[in-house]
Amino acid sequence: MKKGKSGSIIIARQEHGVSRKLMSPNALRTLYRLKDNGYVGYLVGGCVRDLLLGREPKDFDVVTNATPGEVKRMFRNCRLVGRRFRLAHIHYQDEIIEVATFRSQVSNEPDPGQEEANETDHRQRHPRMLKDDDGMILRDNVYGTREEDALRRDFTVNSLSYNIVDFSIIDYTGGLADLNAGIIRTIGDPAVRFQEDPVRMLRAVRFAAQLAFTIEENTRKALVVAADTIVRASPSRLYEEMLKLFLSGEGAKCYELLRQTGLFAALFPDFSHWLDAESEGFPHTRFGEMLHYVDSRVQQGEKVSPPLLLALLFGEYIDEKTAQFRRQGAPWQQSVNAAAAEFMGETCPIIMITNRVGLALRDIISQQMRLKKIPGRRPESFIARHDFNDIIEYCRITCGDKKDVVKQLDWWAAQARQQVPVSLSPELSEGTGGPKRRRKRRRRRNPNE
Repeated sequence: MKKGKSGSIIIARQEHGVSRKLMSPNALRTLYRLKDNGYVGYLVGGCVRDLLLGREPKDFDVVTNATPGEVKRMFRNCRLVGRRFRLAHIHYQDEIIEVATFRSQVSNEPDPGQEEANETDHRQRHPRMLKDDDGMILRDNVYGTREEDALRRDFTVNSLSYNIVDFSIIDYTGGLADLNAGIIRTIGDPAVRFQEDPVRMLRAVRFAAQLAFTIEENTRKALVVAADTIVRASPSRLYEEMLKLFLSGEGAKCYELLRQTGLFAALFPDFSHWLDAESEGFPHTRFGEMLHYVDSRVQQGEKVSPPLLLALLFGEYIDEKTAQFRRQGAPWQQSVNAAAAEFMGETCPIIMITNRVGLALRDIISQQMRLKKIPGRRPESFIARHDFNDIIEYCRITCGDKKDVVKQLDWWAAQARQQVPVSLSPELSEGTGGPKRRRKRRRRRNPNE
Protein backbone atom coordinates (compact mmCIF):
# COMPACT_ATOMS: atom_id res chain seq x y z
CA MET A 1 0.00 0.00 0.00
CA LYS A 2 1.39 3.38 -1.01
CA LYS A 3 0.27 6.95 -1.39
CA GLY A 4 -0.43 8.27 -4.84
CA LYS A 5 -1.16 11.68 -6.24
CA SER A 6 -3.83 13.90 -4.65
CA GLY A 7 -3.74 11.91 -1.41
CA SER A 8 -4.96 8.67 -2.95
CA ILE A 9 -3.99 5.27 -1.61
CA ILE A 10 -2.88 2.59 -4.08
CA ILE A 11 -3.18 -1.06 -3.08
CA ALA A 12 -0.85 -3.13 -5.23
CA ARG A 13 -1.95 -6.48 -6.72
CA GLN A 14 0.00 -8.54 -4.18
CA GLU A 15 -1.77 -6.72 -1.31
CA HIS A 16 -5.36 -7.56 -2.27
CA GLY A 17 -7.20 -10.71 -3.23
CA VAL A 18 -9.10 -9.44 -6.28
CA SER A 19 -8.35 -11.60 -9.31
CA ARG A 20 -9.39 -11.11 -12.92
CA LYS A 21 -10.75 -14.66 -12.80
CA LEU A 22 -13.55 -13.31 -10.60
CA MET A 23 -14.47 -10.57 -13.05
CA SER A 24 -16.85 -10.51 -15.97
CA PRO A 25 -15.02 -11.40 -19.22
CA ASN A 26 -17.13 -8.76 -20.97
CA ALA A 27 -16.04 -6.08 -18.50
CA LEU A 28 -12.41 -7.04 -19.07
CA ARG A 29 -12.96 -6.99 -22.82
CA THR A 30 -14.38 -3.47 -22.52
CA LEU A 31 -11.46 -2.26 -20.40
CA TYR A 32 -8.86 -3.66 -22.78
CA ARG A 33 -10.60 -2.16 -25.81
CA LEU A 34 -10.48 1.26 -24.14
CA LYS A 35 -6.81 0.77 -23.27
CA ASP A 36 -5.91 -0.36 -26.79
CA ASN A 37 -7.52 2.80 -28.19
CA GLY A 38 -5.48 5.12 -25.97
CA TYR A 39 -8.02 5.71 -23.20
CA VAL A 40 -7.95 4.79 -19.53
CA GLY A 41 -10.63 2.66 -17.96
CA TYR A 42 -11.35 1.36 -14.47
CA LEU A 43 -13.81 -0.93 -12.77
CA VAL A 44 -15.58 1.13 -10.15
CA GLY A 45 -18.29 1.06 -7.51
CA GLY A 46 -20.18 -1.91 -6.16
CA CYS A 47 -18.28 -4.56 -8.13
CA VAL A 48 -14.93 -3.56 -6.59
CA ARG A 49 -16.53 -3.31 -3.15
CA ASP A 50 -18.11 -6.76 -3.45
CA LEU A 51 -14.95 -8.40 -4.82
CA LEU A 52 -12.97 -7.10 -1.83
CA LEU A 53 -15.66 -8.48 0.50
CA GLY A 54 -15.62 -11.89 -1.19
CA ARG A 55 -19.13 -11.40 -2.59
CA GLU A 56 -20.21 -12.08 -6.17
CA PRO A 57 -20.97 -8.78 -7.93
CA LYS A 58 -24.31 -8.49 -9.71
CA ASP A 59 -22.93 -6.18 -12.38
CA PHE A 60 -19.68 -4.56 -13.45
CA ASP A 61 -19.45 -0.82 -14.11
CA VAL A 62 -16.65 0.92 -15.97
CA VAL A 63 -15.46 4.54 -15.87
CA THR A 64 -13.22 6.11 -18.47
CA ASN A 65 -11.88 9.39 -19.79
CA ALA A 66 -13.53 8.65 -23.16
CA THR A 67 -16.70 10.64 -23.81
CA PRO A 68 -19.94 8.78 -24.59
CA GLY A 69 -19.54 9.68 -28.26
CA GLU A 70 -16.03 8.25 -28.35
CA VAL A 71 -17.18 5.07 -26.63
CA LYS A 72 -19.97 4.67 -29.16
CA ARG A 73 -17.53 4.95 -32.07
CA MET A 74 -15.31 2.32 -30.41
CA PHE A 75 -18.03 -0.29 -29.85
CA ARG A 76 -20.51 -1.31 -32.52
CA ASN A 77 -22.66 -2.90 -29.80
CA CYS A 78 -22.97 0.39 -27.87
CA ARG A 79 -26.16 2.33 -27.09
CA LEU A 80 -26.14 5.76 -25.46
CA VAL A 81 -28.79 6.17 -22.77
CA GLY A 82 -29.90 8.72 -20.22
CA ARG A 83 -30.40 12.45 -20.24
CA ARG A 84 -29.83 13.08 -16.55
CA PHE A 85 -26.59 11.08 -16.66
CA ARG A 86 -25.34 10.32 -20.17
CA LEU A 87 -24.08 6.73 -20.20
CA ALA A 88 -22.86 4.17 -22.71
CA HIS A 89 -24.29 0.66 -22.53
CA ILE A 90 -22.16 -2.01 -24.18
CA HIS A 91 -24.47 -4.87 -25.13
CA TYR A 92 -23.07 -8.39 -25.05
CA GLN A 93 -25.04 -11.57 -25.55
CA ASP A 94 -25.92 -12.11 -21.89
CA GLU A 95 -24.78 -8.91 -20.20
CA ILE A 96 -24.75 -5.12 -20.43
CA ILE A 97 -21.61 -3.30 -19.30
CA GLU A 98 -22.31 0.28 -18.24
CA VAL A 99 -19.59 2.76 -19.16
CA ALA A 100 -19.57 6.27 -17.67
CA THR A 101 -17.26 9.16 -18.41
CA PHE A 102 -15.37 10.68 -15.47
CA ARG A 103 -17.68 13.30 -13.95
CA SER A 104 -16.91 16.54 -12.16
CA GLN A 105 -19.09 18.55 -9.80
CA VAL A 106 -17.78 21.78 -11.31
CA SER A 107 -20.47 23.42 -13.43
CA ASN A 108 -18.32 25.68 -15.62
CA GLU A 109 -16.20 23.14 -17.43
CA PRO A 110 -15.57 23.85 -21.16
CA ASP A 111 -17.57 21.97 -23.73
CA PRO A 112 -16.06 18.48 -24.21
CA GLY A 113 -16.00 18.73 -28.00
CA GLN A 114 -17.93 18.75 -31.19
CA GLU A 115 -18.46 15.01 -31.09
CA GLU A 116 -20.97 15.42 -28.28
CA ALA A 117 -23.00 17.82 -30.39
CA ASN A 118 -23.45 15.04 -32.93
CA GLU A 119 -25.27 12.90 -30.36
CA THR A 120 -28.39 15.08 -30.55
CA ASP A 121 -30.32 16.77 -33.28
CA HIS A 122 -31.32 19.68 -31.07
CA ARG A 123 -29.93 23.03 -32.15
CA GLN A 124 -29.98 24.40 -28.61
CA ARG A 125 -28.07 22.12 -26.22
CA HIS A 126 -29.28 21.42 -22.70
CA PRO A 127 -27.02 22.60 -19.84
CA ARG A 128 -24.59 19.86 -18.84
CA MET A 129 -24.99 20.56 -15.11
CA LEU A 130 -28.38 21.53 -13.73
CA LYS A 131 -29.76 21.71 -10.19
CA ASP A 132 -33.17 22.79 -8.95
CA ASP A 133 -33.74 25.54 -6.38
CA ASP A 134 -33.30 23.03 -3.54
CA GLY A 135 -29.96 21.77 -4.81
CA MET A 136 -31.14 18.46 -6.28
CA ILE A 137 -29.13 17.42 -9.33
CA LEU A 138 -31.32 17.29 -12.44
CA ARG A 139 -28.51 16.76 -14.95
CA ASP A 140 -24.85 15.88 -14.44
CA ASN A 141 -22.82 15.65 -17.62
CA VAL A 142 -19.79 17.79 -16.79
CA TYR A 143 -16.75 15.64 -17.41
CA GLY A 144 -13.71 15.67 -15.14
CA THR A 145 -10.77 13.65 -13.86
CA ARG A 146 -10.51 10.28 -12.17
CA GLU A 147 -10.13 11.93 -8.76
CA GLU A 148 -13.09 14.26 -9.31
CA ASP A 149 -15.22 11.31 -10.37
CA ALA A 150 -14.37 9.42 -7.18
CA LEU A 151 -15.18 12.42 -4.98
CA ARG A 152 -18.62 12.95 -6.54
CA ARG A 153 -19.80 9.40 -5.78
CA ASP A 154 -22.27 8.72 -2.98
CA PHE A 155 -20.45 6.59 -0.37
CA THR A 156 -16.80 5.93 0.36
CA VAL A 157 -17.14 2.17 -0.06
CA ASN A 158 -18.52 2.73 -3.59
CA SER A 159 -15.66 4.97 -4.74
CA LEU A 160 -12.92 2.34 -4.98
CA SER A 161 -11.60 1.63 -8.48
CA TYR A 162 -9.64 -1.21 -10.09
CA ASN A 163 -6.87 -0.32 -12.54
CA ILE A 164 -6.57 -2.79 -15.41
CA VAL A 165 -3.05 -1.56 -16.25
CA ASP A 166 -1.30 -2.73 -13.08
CA PHE A 167 -4.22 -4.56 -11.34
CA SER A 168 -4.08 -2.18 -8.38
CA ILE A 169 -6.99 -0.74 -6.38
CA ILE A 170 -7.16 3.02 -5.95
CA ASP A 171 -8.82 4.72 -2.98
CA TYR A 172 -9.39 8.49 -2.97
CA THR A 173 -11.90 8.75 -0.12
CA GLY A 174 -10.93 6.38 2.68
CA GLY A 175 -13.29 3.75 1.32
CA LEU A 176 -10.97 0.86 2.12
CA ALA A 177 -10.85 1.79 5.83
CA ASP A 178 -14.67 2.09 5.95
CA LEU A 179 -14.99 -1.21 4.12
CA ASN A 180 -12.81 -2.94 6.71
CA ALA A 181 -14.74 -1.24 9.54
CA GLY A 182 -18.16 -2.04 8.07
CA ILE A 183 -19.31 1.58 7.77
CA ILE A 184 -21.56 3.33 5.25
CA ARG A 185 -20.38 6.96 5.06
CA THR A 186 -21.19 9.66 2.51
CA ILE A 187 -18.38 11.40 0.67
CA GLY A 188 -18.47 15.00 1.89
CA ASP A 189 -21.29 16.68 3.78
CA PRO A 190 -24.14 14.13 4.08
CA ALA A 191 -26.81 16.85 4.19
CA VAL A 192 -25.60 18.19 0.84
CA ARG A 193 -25.27 14.74 -0.67
CA PHE A 194 -28.84 13.79 0.27
CA GLN A 195 -30.04 17.16 -0.99
CA GLU A 196 -28.37 16.56 -4.35
CA ASP A 197 -30.02 13.15 -4.72
CA PRO A 198 -32.59 11.99 -2.11
CA VAL A 199 -32.43 8.41 -3.45
CA ARG A 200 -29.01 8.15 -1.80
CA MET A 201 -30.86 7.76 1.51
CA LEU A 202 -32.50 4.58 0.26
CA ARG A 203 -29.18 3.33 -1.08
CA ALA A 204 -27.59 3.91 2.34
CA VAL A 205 -30.30 1.76 3.91
CA ARG A 206 -29.97 -0.99 1.31
CA PHE A 207 -26.18 -1.20 1.51
CA ALA A 208 -26.25 -1.23 5.31
CA ALA A 209 -28.79 -4.07 5.31
CA GLN A 210 -27.21 -6.14 2.53
CA LEU A 211 -23.64 -5.83 3.78
CA ALA A 212 -24.52 -5.92 7.50
CA PHE A 213 -22.77 -2.54 7.83
CA THR A 214 -23.49 0.38 10.16
CA ILE A 215 -24.50 3.79 8.87
CA GLU A 216 -21.93 6.31 10.14
CA GLU A 217 -23.36 8.60 12.84
CA ASN A 218 -23.24 11.93 10.97
CA THR A 219 -24.60 10.25 7.85
CA ARG A 220 -27.44 8.70 9.86
CA LYS A 221 -28.35 11.99 11.59
CA ALA A 222 -28.48 13.81 8.25
CA LEU A 223 -30.61 11.00 6.81
CA VAL A 224 -33.16 11.25 9.63
CA VAL A 225 -33.38 15.03 9.22
CA ALA A 226 -33.83 14.75 5.44
CA ALA A 227 -36.14 11.68 5.42
CA ASP A 228 -39.25 13.68 4.46
CA THR A 229 -37.48 15.02 1.35
CA ILE A 230 -37.39 11.54 -0.21
CA VAL A 231 -40.63 12.45 -2.00
CA ARG A 232 -38.67 14.94 -4.14
CA ALA A 233 -37.20 12.04 -6.07
CA SER A 234 -38.84 10.80 -9.25
CA PRO A 235 -41.74 8.38 -8.50
CA SER A 236 -40.43 6.00 -11.16
CA ARG A 237 -36.98 5.93 -9.54
CA LEU A 238 -38.54 5.33 -6.13
CA TYR A 239 -40.46 2.36 -7.55
CA GLU A 240 -37.23 0.81 -8.83
CA GLU A 241 -35.52 1.46 -5.49
CA MET A 242 -38.45 -0.07 -3.60
CA LEU A 243 -38.07 -3.28 -5.61
CA LYS A 244 -34.32 -3.32 -4.90
CA LEU A 245 -34.95 -2.87 -1.17
CA PHE A 246 -37.61 -5.53 -0.74
CA LEU A 247 -36.06 -8.01 -3.21
CA SER A 248 -32.54 -7.63 -1.85
CA GLY A 249 -32.73 -10.76 0.29
CA GLU A 250 -32.58 -8.49 3.33
CA GLY A 251 -35.97 -6.82 2.97
CA ALA A 252 -36.82 -7.25 6.66
CA LYS A 253 -33.63 -5.44 7.70
CA CYS A 254 -34.29 -2.73 5.11
CA TYR A 255 -37.78 -2.26 6.52
CA GLU A 256 -36.46 -1.86 10.07
CA LEU A 257 -33.98 0.80 8.94
CA LEU A 258 -36.65 2.55 6.88
CA ARG A 259 -38.92 2.68 9.93
CA GLN A 260 -36.18 3.86 12.28
CA THR A 261 -35.11 6.69 9.99
CA GLY A 262 -38.61 7.89 9.05
CA LEU A 263 -38.22 6.97 5.39
CA PHE A 264 -40.98 4.36 5.44
CA ALA A 265 -43.61 6.80 6.75
CA ALA A 266 -42.57 9.30 4.07
CA LEU A 267 -42.80 6.71 1.28
CA PHE A 268 -46.04 5.02 2.42
CA PRO A 269 -47.86 7.56 4.64
CA ASP A 270 -51.33 5.96 4.54
CA PHE A 271 -50.11 2.38 4.77
CA SER A 272 -47.67 3.28 7.55
CA HIS A 273 -50.49 4.86 9.56
CA TRP A 274 -52.61 1.70 9.07
CA LEU A 275 -49.65 -0.49 10.05
CA ASP A 276 -49.23 1.40 13.32
CA ALA A 277 -52.89 0.92 14.26
CA GLU A 278 -54.66 -2.27 15.31
CA SER A 279 -57.58 -4.05 13.69
CA GLU A 280 -60.12 -5.36 16.20
CA GLY A 281 -57.48 -5.29 18.92
CA PHE A 282 -54.83 -7.17 16.89
CA PRO A 283 -51.61 -5.66 15.47
CA HIS A 284 -50.79 -6.03 11.78
CA THR A 285 -48.00 -8.60 11.76
CA ARG A 286 -48.43 -10.11 8.29
CA PHE A 287 -46.33 -7.44 6.59
CA GLY A 288 -43.25 -8.46 8.58
CA GLU A 289 -43.97 -12.16 8.09
CA MET A 290 -44.22 -11.68 4.33
CA LEU A 291 -40.91 -9.80 4.25
CA HIS A 292 -39.18 -12.74 5.95
CA TYR A 293 -40.82 -15.14 3.48
CA VAL A 294 -39.65 -13.09 0.48
CA ASP A 295 -36.15 -12.87 1.97
CA SER A 296 -35.98 -16.65 2.32
CA ARG A 297 -37.00 -17.19 -1.30
CA VAL A 298 -34.52 -14.63 -2.64
CA GLN A 299 -31.70 -16.05 -0.51
CA GLN A 300 -32.43 -19.48 -1.98
CA GLY A 301 -31.98 -18.07 -5.47
CA GLU A 302 -35.68 -18.03 -6.36
CA LYS A 303 -37.43 -15.13 -8.04
CA VAL A 304 -40.44 -13.23 -6.75
CA SER A 305 -42.34 -11.22 -9.37
CA PRO A 306 -43.16 -7.58 -8.58
CA PRO A 307 -46.96 -8.22 -8.58
CA LEU A 308 -46.57 -11.13 -6.16
CA LEU A 309 -44.25 -9.07 -3.95
CA LEU A 310 -46.79 -6.25 -3.74
CA ALA A 311 -49.65 -8.67 -3.13
CA LEU A 312 -47.79 -10.34 -0.27
CA LEU A 313 -46.78 -7.04 1.34
CA PHE A 314 -49.96 -5.03 0.84
CA GLY A 315 -52.61 -7.74 0.37
CA GLU A 316 -53.93 -7.54 3.94
CA TYR A 317 -54.26 -3.76 3.61
CA ILE A 318 -56.18 -4.14 0.34
CA ASP A 319 -58.34 -6.89 1.88
CA GLU A 320 -59.48 -4.51 4.62
CA LYS A 321 -60.37 -1.89 2.04
CA THR A 322 -62.26 -4.57 0.10
CA ALA A 323 -64.24 -5.49 3.22
CA GLN A 324 -65.24 -1.86 3.67
CA PHE A 325 -66.65 -1.71 0.14
CA ARG A 326 -68.40 -5.03 0.70
CA ARG A 327 -70.12 -3.65 3.80
CA GLN A 328 -71.40 -0.81 1.64
CA GLY A 329 -73.14 -3.37 -0.58
CA ALA A 330 -70.69 -3.61 -3.49
CA PRO A 331 -70.18 -7.06 -5.08
CA TRP A 332 -66.89 -8.92 -4.58
CA GLN A 333 -65.09 -8.11 -7.84
CA GLN A 334 -66.19 -4.48 -7.78
CA SER A 335 -64.98 -4.20 -4.19
CA VAL A 336 -61.55 -5.62 -5.01
CA ASN A 337 -61.24 -3.31 -8.01
CA ALA A 338 -62.15 -0.28 -5.92
CA ALA A 339 -59.78 -1.30 -3.09
CA ALA A 340 -56.86 -1.86 -5.46
CA ALA A 341 -57.58 1.45 -7.21
CA GLU A 342 -57.63 3.25 -3.86
CA PHE A 343 -54.29 1.69 -2.90
CA MET A 344 -52.78 2.73 -6.22
CA GLY A 345 -54.17 6.24 -5.80
CA GLU A 346 -52.46 6.55 -2.42
CA THR A 347 -49.15 5.07 -3.52
CA CYS A 348 -48.47 6.16 -7.10
CA PRO A 349 -48.01 9.93 -6.52
CA ILE A 350 -44.92 8.98 -4.48
CA ILE A 351 -43.97 5.53 -5.81
CA MET A 352 -45.08 5.02 -9.39
CA ILE A 353 -46.25 1.42 -9.62
CA THR A 354 -46.75 0.74 -13.31
CA ASN A 355 -50.31 0.15 -14.50
CA ARG A 356 -49.40 -3.34 -15.72
CA VAL A 357 -48.06 -4.34 -12.29
CA GLY A 358 -51.03 -2.72 -10.55
CA LEU A 359 -53.50 -4.72 -12.63
CA ALA A 360 -51.55 -7.92 -11.99
CA LEU A 361 -51.57 -7.17 -8.24
CA ARG A 362 -55.34 -6.73 -8.35
CA ASP A 363 -55.80 -9.98 -10.28
CA ILE A 364 -53.73 -12.03 -7.82
CA ILE A 365 -56.04 -10.91 -5.01
CA SER A 366 -59.32 -11.08 -6.90
CA GLN A 367 -58.61 -14.54 -8.37
CA GLN A 368 -58.41 -16.05 -4.88
CA MET A 369 -62.18 -16.43 -5.12
CA ARG A 370 -61.79 -18.43 -8.34
CA LEU A 371 -59.64 -21.01 -6.55
CA LYS A 372 -62.64 -21.91 -4.37
CA LYS A 373 -64.77 -22.81 -7.40
CA ILE A 374 -63.85 -26.41 -8.16
CA PRO A 375 -63.91 -27.15 -10.99
CA GLY A 376 -65.77 -24.04 -12.11
CA ARG A 377 -66.03 -22.97 -15.72
CA ARG A 378 -63.12 -23.90 -17.96
CA PRO A 379 -60.49 -24.73 -15.31
CA GLU A 380 -57.97 -25.40 -18.08
CA SER A 381 -58.14 -21.74 -19.13
CA PHE A 382 -57.58 -20.61 -15.56
CA ILE A 383 -54.54 -22.89 -15.23
CA ALA A 384 -53.19 -21.47 -18.51
CA ARG A 385 -53.10 -17.92 -17.11
CA HIS A 386 -49.58 -16.46 -17.09
CA ASP A 387 -50.01 -15.50 -13.42
CA PHE A 388 -51.49 -18.83 -12.28
CA ASN A 389 -48.41 -19.73 -10.23
CA ASP A 390 -48.45 -16.33 -8.50
CA ILE A 391 -52.14 -16.77 -7.66
CA ILE A 392 -51.47 -20.23 -6.20
CA GLU A 393 -48.40 -19.04 -4.30
CA TYR A 394 -50.25 -16.11 -2.77
CA CYS A 395 -53.02 -18.43 -1.57
CA ARG A 396 -50.56 -20.98 -0.20
CA ILE A 397 -48.56 -18.39 1.75
CA THR A 398 -51.46 -16.39 3.16
CA CYS A 399 -54.01 -19.18 3.80
CA GLY A 400 -52.07 -22.42 3.45
CA ASP A 401 -52.57 -23.43 7.09
CA LYS A 402 -56.30 -24.03 6.56
CA LYS A 403 -57.40 -27.58 5.74
CA ASP A 404 -60.00 -26.60 3.15
CA VAL A 405 -57.43 -24.38 1.38
CA VAL A 406 -54.91 -27.23 1.32
CA LYS A 407 -57.49 -29.45 -0.42
CA GLN A 408 -58.19 -26.70 -2.97
CA LEU A 409 -54.51 -26.23 -3.73
CA ASP A 410 -53.94 -29.99 -4.03
CA TRP A 411 -56.81 -30.22 -6.52
CA TRP A 412 -55.47 -27.37 -8.64
CA ALA A 413 -51.94 -28.79 -8.49
CA ALA A 414 -53.23 -32.14 -9.74
CA GLN A 415 -55.14 -30.47 -12.57
CA ALA A 416 -52.10 -28.40 -13.54
CA ARG A 417 -49.97 -31.54 -13.85
CA GLN A 418 -52.47 -32.99 -16.31
CA GLN A 419 -52.58 -29.91 -18.52
CA VAL A 420 -50.49 -29.28 -21.64
CA PRO A 421 -47.56 -26.88 -21.19
CA VAL A 422 -48.71 -23.30 -20.66
CA SER A 423 -46.79 -22.20 -23.76
CA LEU A 424 -49.16 -24.34 -25.85
CA SER A 425 -52.35 -23.23 -24.18
CA PRO A 426 -55.01 -21.56 -26.33
CA GLU A 427 -54.38 -18.15 -24.73
CA LEU A 428 -50.64 -18.26 -25.35
CA SER A 429 -50.31 -20.34 -28.53
CA GLU A 430 -49.82 -17.36 -30.84
CA GLY A 431 -46.36 -17.54 -32.27
CA THR A 432 -45.55 -20.93 -30.69
CA GLY A 433 -46.39 -23.07 -33.67
CA GLY A 434 -49.45 -24.61 -32.00
CA PRO A 435 -52.57 -25.55 -33.97
CA LYS A 436 -54.58 -22.60 -35.20
CA ARG A 437 -58.03 -22.38 -36.73
CA ARG A 438 -57.74 -21.96 -40.49
CA ARG A 439 -59.62 -19.02 -41.89
CA LYS A 440 -62.04 -19.94 -44.62
CA ARG A 441 -60.98 -18.34 -47.88
CA ARG A 442 -63.66 -16.45 -49.69
CA ARG A 443 -64.09 -17.24 -53.36
CA ARG A 444 -63.13 -14.26 -55.46
CA ARG A 445 -65.90 -13.17 -57.74
CA ASN A 446 -65.08 -13.03 -61.44
CA PRO A 447 -66.28 -9.66 -62.77
CA ASN A 448 -66.91 -11.28 -66.16
CA GLU A 449 -69.45 -13.76 -64.76
